[in-house]
Amino acid sequence: MKQGTDARWRLTRRVAARALLALGGIVTFLGVVLVVAAWTEDIAIDESMVLTNAEVLDDTFARTLIRFYTPDGAEQIPQVGVLYPAGLDVGDVVEVEYRQDDPELVRVAGRGAVVTLLPVGLTVLGVWAVLVPAIWALRRRI
Repeated sequence: MKQGTDARWRLTRRVAARALLALGGIVTFLGVVLVVAAWTEDIAIDESMVLTNAEVLDDTFARTLIRFYTPDGAEQIPQVGVLYPAGLDVGDVVEVEYRQDDPELVRVAGRGAVVTLLPVGLTVLGVWAVLVPAIWALRRRI
């Protein structure tokens, strides 16, 4: 009977280790997708960039809303917020860059996808720093 219990325990540990490995792979994949998406948006803005000033209207965890005016006088408040908003406070006036034919795609001037590398990299590194010892502990023989 003990041999059957040991076999089930080994199987459970092997499945748990593979699940943690899959979790690490998913987090890493999502991090890479996030950085690639940021770079893609930057390239799109750079293709037909317009520079203007914008006022910060709202700053929440999910997004930072701004208001700016296009050269034709139209007011723009991008619903998804501004890209790379770190350090902005409500009421600030900041320089922004946006895509001329898509004013919804806007970023703080002078900032780009490079600023995503540190937080994404640290997150992925932190996840693996926790998962590797856990996987090692699950896979080692008792």
